[in-house]
Amino acid sequence: MATDEQAITLGHPSYLWRYGQERRLQLIRAVTPLEGGRILDIGCGVGMYLRAFRRFSDEVYGVEYEQARAVAAGRETPTVARAVAEQLPFPDTTFDVVLLHEVIEHVRNDRQTVREAHRVTKWGGVIVIFAPNRLFPFETHGAYLPGRGYVFGNIPFVGWLPDPLRQRFAPHVRAYLPGEVRRLFRGLPGEIIVETAIYPGFDNVVARWPRFGWLLRRVLYTLERSPLRWFGLSHFVVVRKQF
Repeated sequence: MATDEQAITLGHPSYLWRYGQERRLQLIRAVTPLEGGRILDIGCGVGMYLRAFRRFSDEVYGVEYEQARAVAAGRETPTVARAVAEQLPFPDTTFDVVLLHEVIEHVRNDRQTVREAHRVTKWGGVIVIFAPNRLFPFETHGAYLPGRGYVFGNIPFVGWLPDPLRQRFAPHVRAYLPGEVRRLFRGLPGEIIVETAIYPGFDNVVARWPRFGWLLRRVLYTLERSPLRWFGLSHFVVVRKQF
């Protein structure tokens, strides 16, 4: 098992497949076919998206750095490798779809990670990224608070602080302003086909207050079609690799 410090640094993977994860899967399917494709999930955690991808393809692969998570993912998807995202153990132009789901904020070098994802993607294939939005009103990875140390949970307004202050509260995780994920692809041949932000699944809210939770989803998902989308939880960026 990961130590507490590793969990803070590497993040907490999803253990339950719920509405929020299914919605993200359908967002991916809306921009690229998964049926029969060769798919890679970088930072696959315990394999939640690997299992979902296997609904559509037998060619599903994962990479995970943390040993226990890699072992857990490999129990159902044997094509899981333990490796760092900055050095993938695959040849060039191997995959049709490469997913980085809430991963680039945790790696040592996000630029190199994106370069590796681009390298192993086939020409005409896509790289799909979900990453934390700094404009979202809550820091969902927790924060280091004076006198309390690390506190896990949704800490308000950390992302809105100037860089030096945010770095004191959340040195363990990156968050990206609009346009910053796009800039990680600078110099790499490809086309941005999706660049937006999305709101959470609110699964816990729906479980506790169903009517309020469903209303919240309806209102905020409508806002995803407006400029207020940039206050959403996560950036959703899709890049097609091409000359």
